[in-house]
Amino acid sequence: MRYNTLLLLILVALTSPAMADSATAVFAGGCFWCMESDYETQPGVTGVVSGFTGGTLRNPTYSGNHQGHFEAVEVTYDPAVVSYSELLSIFWRNIDPFDNQGQFCDKGPSYRSAIFPGSQSERDLAERSKNNVVMRFEGQDVYTEIHDRSEFWPVEEYHQDYYLKNPVRYKYYRWNCGRDQRLEQIWGTDKASKATG
Repeated sequence: MRYNTLLLLILVALTSPAMADSATAVFAGGCFWCMESDYETQPGVTGVVSGFTGGTLRNPTYSGNHQGHFEAVEVTYDPAVVSYSELLSIFWRNIDPFDNQGQFCDKGPSYRSAIFPGSQSERDLAERSKNNVVMRFEGQDVYTEIHDRSEFWPVEEYHQDYYLKNPVRYKYYRWNCGRDQRLEQIWGTDKASKATG
């Protein structure tokens, strides 16, 4: 009897709405602190982890070697509340797609912007959203890359939820980096606007 009860609890946990209604998406938009804070405030997003992806080096670290990787975030979300297309719109609205050297004050290969679709349908949506940006800003080069999803490596705990743990330092960094000023210049002042729509 005890075994059957335990088995039933495991089955309920595995098929619960929290498990069934969860998906992940990976985006690189420069500083992962900023991308983490931008996504965590969105309805339907249940968690965001900062880390690295896109390279071949195993176990990359911020304080050590992360050569070949992008600074990225892994977004866990409820598709019944927010769609992958909407996450793409949030992504575009929070990056500078015209910078091929990095993002804002952060320069270098690891700070480039990229989308990492995990399926063909996500790739189709990512490519469509990029084409929409290209058409919207005709005559400007859009450097944001689209790569197949690869292993995501969470960064050291110190960097997780940095904007909550160190709010003054985070706001100072973000302002001095010129991130919001540049985003307003590109996309306007409406944070809710559909960047690709």
